[in-house]
Amino acid sequence: MWDTLSSVRDLGRIQEIAVVLLRYGFGDVAARVGMTGALEKAGRLLRMEHADQYLTMPTPERLRRTLQDLGPTFIKFGQILSTRVDLLPPEYLRELGQLQNNVPALDFELLRPQVRQDLGCEPEDIFARIDTVPLAAASLAQTHRAWLADGTALVLKIRRPGIREVVEADLRLLARLADIAEARAPDLRRYHPVEVVRQFTASLRNELDFAAECRNAERIAANFAGHPEIVVPAVVWPLTSERLNVQEFVGAIPGADIAAVEAAGLDRAQLARSGANIVLKMVLEDGLFHADPHPGNIFYLPDGRIAVIDFGMVGHVNAQRRGQVARLLYGLVAQRPEDVADILIDWAGQAEVDEARLQADIDEMIDQYRGLALKDLHMGRMLLGVSALLRQHALVLPGDLALMIKAFLTLEGLGRLLDPDFDMASEARPFLERAMLQRYSPRRLAKRGQRALAGSLDLLEDLPRELRRMLRRYGQGKFKLEVTSLRPFGNQVAHAVNRLTMGIITAALIVGSSIVIDSGGVASRFRTVLGLGGFIGAGLCGVVLLVWILRSGRR
Repeated sequence: MWDTLSSVRDLGRIQEIAVVLLRYGFGDVAARVGMTGALEKAGRLLRMEHADQYLTMPTPERLRRTLQDLGPTFIKFGQILSTRVDLLPPEYLRELGQLQNNVPALDFELLRPQVRQDLGCEPEDIFARIDTVPLAAASLAQTHRAWLADGTALVLKIRRPGIREVVEADLRLLARLADIAEARAPDLRRYHPVEVVRQFTASLRNELDFAAECRNAERIAANFAGHPEIVVPAVVWPLTSERLNVQEFVGAIPGADIAAVEAAGLDRAQLARSGANIVLKMVLEDGLFHADPHPGNIFYLPDGRIAVIDFGMVGHVNAQRRGQVARLLYGLVAQRPEDVADILIDWAGQAEVDEARLQADIDEMIDQYRGLALKDLHMGRMLLGVSALLRQHALVLPGDLALMIKAFLTLEGLGRLLDPDFDMASEARPFLERAMLQRYSPRRLAKRGQRALAGSLDLLEDLPRELRRMLRRYGQGKFKLEVTSLRPFGNQVAHAVNRLTMGIITAALIVGSSIVIDSGGVASRFRTVLGLGGFIGAGLCGVVLLVWILRSGRR
């Protein structure tokens, strides 16, 4: 498999991957996907001074450290996997959630040539001052503060030079690994590795395009026009490009700094409610949401507003999916297990589902919450319960829903960090009820009816043309009607007729041979030999027929 790689440079990367996999005890995984040759070389190169330490680590930790050592692409892949509550158990999700992009910062002078190329001039020709000490440094980019001549404070998010080439090489390898895993590892096939890698590839390429990130920010800001509780930093478009994101700087309290929130005298319970309302509106009303609302991307302003940054990873939920999500969450909050089961079965698609068992398991899960007050319902815990059922029944969520569930879990965790009495279910219920009512509002019904009518008219318009085409093919002798459901029956009939024919031939040989031997006259010796030959032929036919019948019975 590795001989088909598109470029020789990938071979060196394969060697590095094999070394890391072998170091952390995942050599069997590498061997299963065809990296045997690379493993042999890795074994000669690898120094295993700390082998015992690595091999005694819990498997989730070994996986997290493996991805960490493999670099930015695999770190991002691990972060995406940490959102797949339907694929991985909680201990893996917790460990992968610790993956951080923090890496040593590059000296600004190493970034200067790229920044000069993106701006079309020296940075000092535009900015009155640039802080060469970065605010933060990650595997894909690092950020620096800058000021215009009028004192306006900005943030420069600068993509690391050469990072796209590294990422593209890793994406090629991941795609090949996914192809092989799906073809050669039946136990991994149900996780749809090719589709997971495809979604990850699209997400990471979008994240590398800082102009796309800024467009996401502006779309979300437009959705919240008239909602003063949220602040999205404005984009400075004349200075922004694919590799350089320039936005206004928002000085505020980081989301994880609860002590600073207390010192500023902010209402923590109100902040929790405002944050919940922001994310619920994104998911259930707008269909475009911040897919990574962790405390590092949330800031609190002194006046109680919430600033949200970093829109490189966003989720999209279409209107149909939003209706399904509303039904699922409403079924959990209102304790209606039949609604939850219906939605999960719809999401299962072509997968085989034991519906009765799934319904029973959902009933049992929701029964734990019967009689509890709404404020005592932990929506995150209920969603984790649904995710456990998905894993138990070998069902896989669509990628957009996995991001959404992760966003809800992160949101509830952040809300309880601010306010231990934070009640996510109560905050969600009005949104869910509005979503359910809007689904059946006269306007929505009229719009769906209009679409259905337009589709029906299109069908009627195309019907004469399709009938003419079918009749023309019939006249040319090209029209063929095939009923695939009768094919197995036809095969059985054909096998039965063939066996019957073989039986008749065998019986005819036996009867004919007996007549030939029994008849008298001249050349009786010849007739005897001919009759014996017929008996031998009949015996061979009988053996063939017996073997045929036995093989058919086994099938």
